[in-house]
Amino acid sequence: MAIKLTDVAEKAGVSPTTVSRVINNYGSLSQKTIDKVNQAMKELNYQPNSLARSLQGKSTQLIGLIFPTVSNPFYGELIDKVESKLFERGYKCIICDSANNKEKERNYINMLSANKVDGIIAGAHNLGIAEYENIELPIVSFDRHLADGIPIVGSDNFQGGYLATETLFLKGARNIAILTGSQRSNSPTNRRLNGYLSFMEEHQLTPKVFKFDQSYQSAALKNIEIKRILENEDIDGLFCTDDLTAILVYNQCQQLGISIPEDMKLIGYDGTKFIRTYFPQLTTLAQPLTDYADILIDLLMQRIDDVEKKLEDHYFLPVTFVQGQTV
Repeated sequence: MAIKLTDVAEKAGVSPTTVSRVINNYGSLSQKTIDKVNQAMKELNYQPNSLARSLQGKSTQLIGLIFPTVSNPFYGELIDKVESKLFERGYKCIICDSANNKEKERNYINMLSANKVDGIIAGAHNLGIAEYENIELPIVSFDRHLADGIPIVGSDNFQGGYLATETLFLKGARNIAILTGSQRSNSPTNRRLNGYLSFMEEHQLTPKVFKFDQSYQSAALKNIEIKRILENEDIDGLFCTDDLTAILVYNQCQQLGISIPEDMKLIGYDGTKFIRTYFPQLTTLAQPLTDYADILIDLLMQRIDDVEKKLEDHYFLPVTFVQGQTV
């Protein structure tokens, strides 16, 4: 049987109105009364109804997080940092996984809006989500343009793409290729390709661009394409715009007898703790995940306090070079 507010009131020896005032931090109550009510809620494991509080115009202390997939180490680590920091501020999170599914993302947005969350941090890469244009909730974006007026936090993707290509060049590579996503989503991450192309043009080198049809297609399909590229293309340097793809390349090179970095130099992008712990040989560009979490939350809190507050359009942070053994 579900515990009701009246059960808490009976156990604490106070009125239901008093319990409601404690939950909503409303009215003048003695610390003794507040402590009694909180102790009764703890003993009964009573959970206040966040939706009911929202209907009364109260904060739900809930934040929605919409990201492509928690199975990817990059998003998993970022979500972990955001969730932990929000919890320290008294907020709980509803985590929504919506990779490559526009309808799923749309349903999550509507669900979060109906449950009156206090705000949303979104970073999925689906296209055509009109709800972001009209939703009346504080929103901050991670590495994706959602709608005009929604601030974007992410890495300086152009700088990262340029730096990766420059590193391969300085290590002696001249036939430098890039392996990236489809570029279909309206994402600032597409600028990693722009950084690569800019360096190649400056040094009068011929670009070699290979794109996956879908950013989150299976590793098996990626391996087939990677093997085809390695067997048929003249490449001595390869920039992968994410670390997991770079690891697939590394493994294929091992199977094909391509020596890294002697025959081909390889660099990735993301630099998560997971990758640096379990695949430290990979040279990569590390994104500042802790700084992302701090800025995303700070901007969202500003919007929660004042939904009309004018914020900058972009907050792009530099990446850090992490030396491994692949260049």
